[in-house]
This record gives sequence, C-alpha cells and structure tokens, in this order.
Amino acid sequence: MSIFRTDIWRVGVVQAGFSAICRAGSLDPFAIRWLPNPGPYRFLADPFGIWRDDKLHIFVEHYDYRTRKGEIHLLLLNQELEIIQQGKVLSEPWHLSYPFILEADGETWMLPEACRSGKLILYRARRFPWEWEAVPEFRFPHAAIDASPIFTAGAWWMFYAPSSPHSDRMTALRLAWADTLLGRWTDVSTQPLRRGAGSSRMGGTPQIVDGQLILPMQDCTTTYGGAIRLLTTATDPDQSMTFQEGFRITPPKSAHPFTAGLHTLSAAGDVTLIDAKRILRNVPARAGMDLRHHLGKWWEQRTAR
Repeated sequence: MSIFRTDIWRVGVVQAGFSAICRAGSLDPFAIRWLPNPGPYRFLADPFGIWRDDKLHIFVEHYDYRTRKGEIHLLLLNQELEIIQQGKVLSEPWHLSYPFILEADGETWMLPEACRSGKLILYRARRFPWEWEAVPEFRFPHAAIDASPIFTAGAWWMFYAPSSPHSDRMTALRLAWADTLLGRWTDVSTQPLRRGAGSSRMGGTPQIVDGQLILPMQDCTTTYGGAIRLLTTATDPDQSMTFQEGFRITPPKSAHPFTAGLHTLSAAGDVTLIDAKRILRNVPARAGMDLRHHLGKWWEQRTAR
C-alpha cells in the first residue's frame, strides 16, 4: 500500500532576539508563542516579520493541499503576541512562499519565492501591510529559491538556491551582489559557494552577530527542513568566502508533536520567528486530493491540444 506523506508546519514566536538564540545554539531556554493553523490540510510556514506601530506583522506562506498552491498571508499581533487581525496579502497564479520582508530606501519590500513564475519578483508595499505591487525595474538573473538579501560592506548581497537543476535546490548555495536593491544583480562566481544537503539552502534572515555574518541554513540531510544549521562567515562576502558550521538548531520539546523539522529562523526585533514540522502518513483524504489534482492537470493538458 502506498504511504501518503503530509508535511504540516506550525509558526512560533520565540521571545528572544536572533543573536541570543545564535549564542545559545538552542530554542529550549526560551518561551515560544505557537500560532494556530488555519484548518485541516492547510498550514502556515516561512515566517518573516517586522514591527510597526507597536504591532508585529508576520508574513507567512499559507499552503493548502487542496489547491497545491501557497499564498502570502499576514498575521498581525499586539505587544502581548495575541493575533488581532489576519488575512491574505498576496496571491499569484503560481505558488508563493518564503516572504522575505525588508526595509530600504524609505520603502518596505517583500521578496517571496516564486520560481514557478520563472523569475524572482520584488514587491513594494503600496499600502502597508495589505497591498503590494510588483517592481518591474527589479532584475535578477535567476528564478532564485529562498533568496535572502543583506546590506553589508557597502553593497547588497543575495544568498539563494538555484531553481535548476532540480537537485541543486537543496544542495547548492549561490551569491549575487548589487550596488542597490533594484540591481543590477551579478553572481559573484559561476559556481556555488557551497554544496551539500546539510547547510546549503537558506532558512531565514542573514544577520550580523558579534561582528560576524550568520546565515541560518536548512539541514535537509534526513528530511526536507529537518533543522537549522548556523553558518558563520566574514561580513565582507566574496567568491572566496569560507564558512564555519555552528550550532544545529532543532524543534524544542514545547513544539510537540511538531518535532520532525525546523526550517526558518528569522529576526524580528526583540523576537525571532520559527516554524516546526509534523509529518502525517497514510491519510486517505490526501489520496483523494492528489488524485483530483492529477486528473485536473490531465484534463487541462487534453483540452489545451
């Protein structure tokens, strides 16, 4: 009998700063506020956040197994980390995830993963936080996966995984740079900076901690997004940069039963956002969803002839 696997993620707000977690190398010492999921066969993942007007704005991937597509949703929390408002902020014909949020040049920007569109798309907040518009002048040379920018050493740097070949999506780390956020973006080398399933795909916000650049990376050696591995490097990136592997951060006991993976560690002021995974198996309803999905694809292809 086939084994149907369903990954369900859950978002948590760690009541500690990014640097404190990096120094501890564990989530166990810190209180975590776990946020509810939207319902059966749906989940929230890839949290990125920003404080504005004493409210924490958490942007997440909202995934629905019935449609097989992710959208970007917002959860608005007060200072007590209670949800006071939530809803959809961005949807496209293609799958969206990893809504990296940043502020630069007096604007608020979002850089979600959208590789099924065939390119990396930058969005500008037209009316923060609910309305976003694509920025046509932004140009990036690849349909990057989990693109994570940081401004340091007088330039913008973009760490990302290539969308092709497919095997590189979890095993290759690449780097591009530009003078401005809008570009022109250029790869620092023709080859990945790093290879391997243990720490080559981004999993959150690059941050400067104690004078060093810390990259939270996904450890996919045993399962997709099994843990976060911290990489340390110099604050002036280039093609010859070297990395030192640091702590491997796994879900805390408080995440039970979501203890099968952890693949986001993103800074948001005095708190840090994470997600944890639970794996469900032999779920009959998933078989029906997958069958309807494949039949729908077959019918689309047939009628398009």
